[in-house]
Amino acid sequence: MAYTKFYHVLSFYLATLIAIYEFLLSVLPYILNPASILIAFADAFLGVYFRLCGLSSCTIELDEQTTMHFWASNPRRFDKPDLLMLHGYGGNSKWQFMHQVGSLSRTFNLYVPDLLFFGKSYTKMSDRTEVFQAKCVAEGLRRLGVDRFGVYSISYGGFVAYWLAEMYPQAVERLVIVSCGIGMTEEQKKDQLNKIGRNALKLLVPESANDLRGLVNLSVHKPSPVRWLPDVFIRGFIHVTYERNRKQKLEMAEHLLREKADLNLPILTQETLIIWGDKDVVFPVNLAYELQRYLGPKSKVEIIKDTGHAVNMDAPISLNALITSFVLGYYQCDRAELSK
Repeated sequence: MAYTKFYHVLSFYLATLIAIYEFLLSVLPYILNPASILIAFADAFLGVYFRLCGLSSCTIELDEQTTMHFWASNPRRFDKPDLLMLHGYGGNSKWQFMHQVGSLSRTFNLYVPDLLFFGKSYTKMSDRTEVFQAKCVAEGLRRLGVDRFGVYSISYGGFVAYWLAEMYPQAVERLVIVSCGIGMTEEQKKDQLNKIGRNALKLLVPESANDLRGLVNLSVHKPSPVRWLPDVFIRGFIHVTYERNRKQKLEMAEHLLREKADLNLPILTQETLIIWGDKDVVFPVNLAYELQRYLGPKSKVEIIKDTGHAVNMDAPISLNALITSFVLGYYQCDRAELSK
């Protein structure tokens, strides 16, 4: 009797293992390498983590051609201010903000979109500008019932945030721009690309493990696990996070690189906090001070020491503290005015 029971249990587990093995064999021809499966599981785990931080995944059809995906606080608490988080070019919003949503979600209602062609956001439109990205983000927030909010943006997200603040001044209350080269002159852009000395398109949209290592080495000042990961896992990460909509990502990067400097860049009306890492080699720290001088007295600069371009990875605790203090300052002043 005991032998029969043991046999059935053993058979069940063996059958399960065989089924899993056969499934893995069936999907391997369709992926670049088996490590993609592990990266896909990690990506899914980050989704679980975002949910544990009180965020829900929601997909919004803006029209017949454009879909925006957001991670949004649910339930929304009206005793908390609303904060929009705009990511840069490296992966989707989950990978970029995994060190920040836990802390920031305790203070803010968070709205974290995947910008177009990242994650689950997509459009059939041919527009690849930051202005179009900003319009889509604004419409997505309107559909979610968010009419006034602070903005935290990093790198490419900073370009989007700048135009969002300019076009919707009544909606954007305060703006945080981190490590973003908006306002660079043509000469500065050319000099910086020469200093980097690599194909910028392959860094922004990596094709190989060497490309991604190059991106990490440029962006992250402190030691990163990516530097020691075997190439097979890095290729898996590229497949999971970069292959979808690769052509469109490249088109956006090409637009960003060839776009002429705007000599009449609008001066924002919102109070703006500019945060930079002092070891940033993508956008040198002097650009932070140039942007502050251009924006005038409503802006200020905070420099985080021993930190590179990817401040969200190098110094998330310091960055979260600066964002919280700055955005809450407006919210608390606003509530004090209303209580008078």
